[in-house]
Amino acid sequence: MTVDSPKLVKTTAMQGRTAHPAQPHHQQTMAAKKARQSAKIIEFKQALVDAGLVVLDQQAEVLGLSRSTTWTILKGNHKGSGLSAAVINRILAARQLPKQVRAKVIEYIVEKAAGYYGHSETLRSRFIARLSIKQSERAKLEEIPRFQPPR
Repeated sequence: MTVDSPKLVKTTAMQGRTAHPAQPHHQQTMAAKKARQSAKIIEFKQALVDAGLVVLDQQAEVLGLSRSTTWTILKGNHKGSGLSAAVINRILAARQLPKQVRAKVIEYIVEKAAGYYGHSETLRSRFIARLSIKQSERAKLEEIPRFQPPR
């Protein structure tokens, strides 16, 4: 959205918040972060296909999720906050999870914990606390420096 006058503007995407045109577009930044998060989650599907799992039933079974949850995640229709710690815990607990899918899930956890997807410090701390991972791995996640977008 471009604005030619220095007036304060409101958009429906900003949900009633007011922004000055000279300020950086927070919503564009958040949209980019959410797009990055969706792209990372879609990489799960590619990793499953690379592992020879192309049928939804097979994918759901190795992820340890229901068909509907698997379909929602792999189609990119998941909620804006991304994958919950509960869903990630179920995926990581799956015994047949291919290594390349596990690697993508771990990348997702690290990036979400670092703030790459625009979550607040509070939400990220809560996310880390709810993960069923070893205490030493949780400590490493909490030490990840906060994401600083390139300028």
